Amino acid sequence: MGVGPVQTQQVAAAEPGVTPSGIAEPGTTEPGVTETSISFGQSAAFSGPARELGQDMRLGIEAAFHEVNQRGGVHGRQLMLASLDDAYEPEAAIANTQRFIEQETVFALIGAVGTPTSRSAVPVAAGVPYIAPFTGAAFLRDPKWGNVINLRASYDQETEEMVARMTEDLGIERIAVMYQDDSFGRAGYEGVRAALARRDMTLVGIGIYPRNTTAVKTALPDLQLASAEAVILIGAYEPVGTLISWARHVRMDGFFFTLSFAGSNALAAQLGDDSWEVYVTQVVPFPTDDALPVASRYRRALAEFAPDAAPGFVSFERYLAGRLAIFGLESCGRAVNRSCFLENFGRADAIDIDGFQLGYGDGDNQGSDAVFLTKIGEDRSYYPVSTLLDGR
Repeated sequence: MGVGPVQTQQVAAAEPGVTPSGIAEPGTTEPGVTETSISFGQSAAFSGPARELGQDMRLGIEAAFHEVNQRGGVHGRQLMLASLDDAYEPEAAIANTQRFIEQETVFALIGAVGTPTSRSAVPVAAGVPYIAPFTGAAFLRDPKWGNVINLRASYDQETEEMVARMTEDLGIERIAVMYQDDSFGRAGYEGVRAALARRDMTLVGIGIYPRNTTAVKTALPDLQLASAEAVILIGAYEPVGTLISWARHVRMDGFFFTLSFAGSNALAAQLGDDSWEVYVTQVVPFPTDDALPVASRYRRALAEFAPDAAPGFVSFERYLAGRLAIFGLESCGRAVNRSCFLENFGRADAIDIDGFQLGYGDGDNQGSDAVFLTKIGEDRSYYPVSTLLDGR
């Protein structure tokens, strides 16, 4: 028998007195688990320059939860998602995490946006599953965080792919970087430096801008003076798009590369006609790939849950995050608890989500190492790139 859509609660970070969504019923002892439901909490950016990342991420998770709820849930329990806005600020992420754990008693946290927010929230979430944060930061790959389950490839792997393609395909030698001045930006920056060092190269220019702003103009002269052939941009879609548009305005030539965190659909819309020679690394396959069963299921689930939503890499990754959470719950059976959930990933060396392969194990909390290079076309769509020689 069919059931209603996933119950989702979005409340502002400062709003008091929200009714708990998943307090255990009499006879159950696990936080966030009742006889009929399992609740998850998501602290993410729903306002500010990274807001579309949070919105797309929530959408993908909701689509996955709605899909399984329509089939009766997981072992008879409906999956519920509560979302709180942290505006991509660490202090709000801490407050939201504490609220989810102490007041709303969710079973797990899922779909956080960003490195600085995760760096602040993870220590607060000790023992509570922290599933698929939208970040490739190296510190989250440290096995000391026994509650962190990463889905995506790391920023080190994304930046290595960028530098490999620049140097091997085109022989580019002059590479500069602009990065967000926080733990996320420094994580990407260090990945670029390490990739260059492996090739006995160094950066020719560095630009820096503050988080949650589009104050990137001051970085532009530093990049211009460097006479860089290519610039790697470590930031969200608004500042990245703003920098590229200004660079086009002052006739700064060269290639621009950015990480998956930029948010593909939002970045293409932000760039408009300035999207030429802009490359983006992705950590999931094309959501429109008809040869991949999970991509087809994602599009069906998205269409059923939000018919007007456009498929994209971000919501596809979050759909996979939802499916990953479902895998962990299903593996535990009806007697689900946090310990069983986390232990499943410690021994799950091979997980097949309808053709998308993940692997975990002892000391390995990252499921996928896949990185895909893409280019924004004149139609603002994304196209796969196997070599930078294509389309030159």
